[in-house]
Amino acid sequence: MSDPVISFVEGNVGIIELARPEKFNCLSLEVHECISKARIEFEANREVRSILIRAQGKHFCTGADLTEVKGKLYKPEELDHFIGFGMDNLRALEQSPLPVIVAVQGLCLAGGIELMLSADVCFAAEAAQFGDQHAQFGLIPGWGGSQRLTRLMGQRRALDLMFSARWLNADEAKDAGLVNYVVGDGELHTAAQEYCQKIATRSRPGIAEMKRLAREGADLTIDQQMRLERDAAVRALPSADVSEGLDAFENRRAPDFKS
Repeated sequence: MSDPVISFVEGNVGIIELARPEKFNCLSLEVHECISKARIEFEANREVRSILIRAQGKHFCTGADLTEVKGKLYKPEELDHFIGFGMDNLRALEQSPLPVIVAVQGLCLAGGIELMLSADVCFAAEAAQFGDQHAQFGLIPGWGGSQRLTRLMGQRRALDLMFSARWLNADEAKDAGLVNYVVGDGELHTAAQEYCQKIATRSRPGIAEMKRLAREGADLTIDQQMRLERDAAVRALPSADVSEGLDAFENRRAPDFKS
């Protein structure tokens, strides 16, 4: 049996590639375990500056492996582990110090949209479609979909998407705040890779700190947010990367960050 996920480093990019196209890249427990293992390895590799999640085949991901879910319905401990590990895995991606980029083609549904929502930046092919089909089959999201959709889209639009189980095209998903860039179907992986290569020229600690500030500040008051950012800026300014950046600016050259 071939691996359900392929992971490798290309340049400064850690690539996680879903490799179950015959099953529309649905998310089994094994797939989540492979994603988690790859993320941990990439975070420990100082050469890796970003993580790119992409998929083989026509579709990005059509959701959880429902055959596996059905087999666990009356096994509470196994079901809890399946839901819990998936939720923890996507939360760890969201909290990773590395920027996480996702490239979506074809269908991105239910558990697939939950995986997509855990990333920081989303590229979508023009023909991509996004939706949450849980309600259509009597299910509810279990990997953070109801919470992240509401945060990104607002409550009314998120509930409409979940209630109706309708699909959004790539442009609609971009208008709703779920997608950053819509590119030609044949340009998807190249565009996402080029974006990751651009990130590779940035300060790794600086990017990680920006991501932390955005995440931790989300639930604070505006005054608490300003304090959080002020403290982080004061800590960061004496760093080697800031010195290198300022010297590069003064001498009109590209910075060469070592950290």
